[in-house]
Amino acid sequence: MKAKNCLIFGGSGQIGRNLIRKLTKNNYKVTVVTRNIHQKSYIIKTQANAGYIDIVEAKIFDEKKLRDLFKKSDICINLIGILFEEKRGNTFKNIHSVFPSLLAKLCKEYKLKNFIHISALGINDAKDSKYASSKLEGETQIFKYFPLATVLRPSIVYSIDDNFTTNFMTLLSRIPVFPIFFKGKTKFSPIHCSDLTDIIYYVISKNIYSKIVECVGPEILTFKQILEKLLVLIDKKRILLPLPLPLAQIQARLFEFMPKPILTRDQLKLLKYDNIASGKYKTNFDIGIPSKSIFDTEVKKYCFMWKEGGQFSTEKYNSEMKQDKNAY
Repeated sequence: MKAKNCLIFGGSGQIGRNLIRKLTKNNYKVTVVTRNIHQKSYIIKTQANAGYIDIVEAKIFDEKKLRDLFKKSDICINLIGILFEEKRGNTFKNIHSVFPSLLAKLCKEYKLKNFIHISALGINDAKDSKYASSKLEGETQIFKYFPLATVLRPSIVYSIDDNFTTNFMTLLSRIPVFPIFFKGKTKFSPIHCSDLTDIIYYVISKNIYSKIVECVGPEILTFKQILEKLLVLIDKKRILLPLPLPLAQIQARLFEFMPKPILTRDQLKLLKYDNIASGKYKTNFDIGIPSKSIFDTEVKKYCFMWKEGGQFSTEKYNSEMKQDKNAY
């Protein structure tokens, strides 16, 4: 059987790398589009055997070059998304609305078998957020031009390569008092990156066209519970201090001056809304691909990097070290 060709945008991120390995392992050929082949190719090309992966440098709005890629493709997968706006055209509207619309038009024109787009959970309620509204607009445009598309809405995606657990463990390991917003009551259903890529592969291999699928993990955790679990995993004790909204907004405004802000005012708006299955759409459990990874179990595999003794920071090891020092 001839291997299907998958065209992937955003292949250098945590989801992309996991997905490339899974697809190529199952006899899919992959073309990955990157803006800077010199910076990204060394990461991407190690994810698959030669002959199964092709890396192409292109600007995402270079329609002429994209057309050449679509001519050779069977499936398009869009993993590109941003958490904050930058200069140089990296706005929510451009990345989350205009670009997916362009991909959907090309999918229709070149009669691709499927278009899988990664959106975000909870965007229906967060209408006061530019991030959420741009995601919603993008979904609308996709279904307008390519009705057979499948939009996956994941909750927080975590893994050793994420910007979620790793950033929080870094901050929790350094500062004695950690601010929490909206009393830490916002609910999440974290999904491990490997579970999400299993869902994407399942949708492709089973030819599922479910329009919108909410992708959630097996647990529902509040923001405060997530922080408490991370503190236990890295053996730290910190004060989790609820921050009044006016102070939180000032803090977020100051963070926005950073090249990669920890928190923005738009992200603060998102934290008002729960990030769990809405009940309005099918979930990955409903379509037959339940998530299995437990948050504590998975983060425990890499949390030692934020412990004082690294991989040797077990209680037993510390106890033995103390005994050795006493012996001398």
